[in-house]
Amino acid sequence: MDNLRSQYNGRTVLITGGMGFIGSNLARCLVDWDVEVIVVDALLPEQGGNPFNLDGIADRIKFVRADIGCDYVANHLVGGVDIIFNLAGHMSHLDSLLYPRRDLELNCATQLTLLEACRSYNPHVKIVFTSTRQVYGRPELLPVSEAHRVAPLDINGINKLAAEHYHLLYHKLYGTRAVCLRLTNTYGPRQLLAHQRQGFIGWFVRHALTGEVIELYGEGKQRRDINYVDDVVEALLLAGGSEKSDGEIFNLGGTEPVSLSDIATELIRLTGSGSVRHVPFPREQQLIEIGNCYLSSEKIETMLGWRPRTTWYDGLARTVEFYRRHLPRYLEPHFDPVPRSTAAAS
Repeated sequence: MDNLRSQYNGRTVLITGGMGFIGSNLARCLVDWDVEVIVVDALLPEQGGNPFNLDGIADRIKFVRADIGCDYVANHLVGGVDIIFNLAGHMSHLDSLLYPRRDLELNCATQLTLLEACRSYNPHVKIVFTSTRQVYGRPELLPVSEAHRVAPLDINGINKLAAEHYHLLYHKLYGTRAVCLRLTNTYGPRQLLAHQRQGFIGWFVRHALTGEVIELYGEGKQRRDINYVDDVVEALLLAGGSEKSDGEIFNLGGTEPVSLSDIATELIRLTGSGSVRHVPFPREQQLIEIGNCYLSSEKIETMLGWRPRTTWYDGLARTVEFYRRHLPRYLEPHFDPVPRSTAAAS
């Protein structure tokens, strides 16, 4: 990380969705490096944006409460920026089936607005876009590499895949230096715990800490890879600071696959509370269930030198420790809506 830090000296960084889980952890790292950071977040209800995520560094960043999907906002923010970490978007797979037009707006229209602003006002900016392993659908071969066929099972996966193509197209046509990272299950401090539509691990953590029942669909034997947020931040920074990443797609796989049942059991051990109950798959969940799925990180390790370093059990221990101290800040969704039609930069 010390060598990586030098690549950000004198840079100006824009983080979209920067009050959310991954964005706020990224912002904290960059602030520690004395990088000029601009955070933009619309603070849409139930999307994970939480002012407490920037507690202690709010006076060291420029925060713009606005919708990056608004032309005026995007046009005024991208100029003079060296790197954009594009983390804004909708990530609930189930919600995308219930509200497909909303998912289309947040994950496609918003991305095109940002890319058009870059084309007009900062065509050679570096953009790191966070996508999802859900673009692969049900795996045919494990671990899943970037060469695996893409066949999303839900609207969110389709729209994320489209957004990847938008970024890479603008790279080819206009010189925008885009790179796409396909994330697996990211977890850690500052993750939304208010509902389970943005990742099962946060939901498990909440129920373990509050002594409630963790419900496992089926037997909970599905094996997934999970990544501690600090490792994901490092991958973002490597991708943003490297010219070799331009125009590429990278998987961010975890250290080793682990079953949902083992994760729940470890959280109960760490917290000393909570319990597990096995329940049948809800029909809507079963339709998009992918079974065992874990990614290969061979490409990004070879090209950029990244690999996850935090074991899943160490990461869970750090996560539980954080929420022991700050749980009330995360039990309810941050609700402070900004109407999309009127959002503007402050």
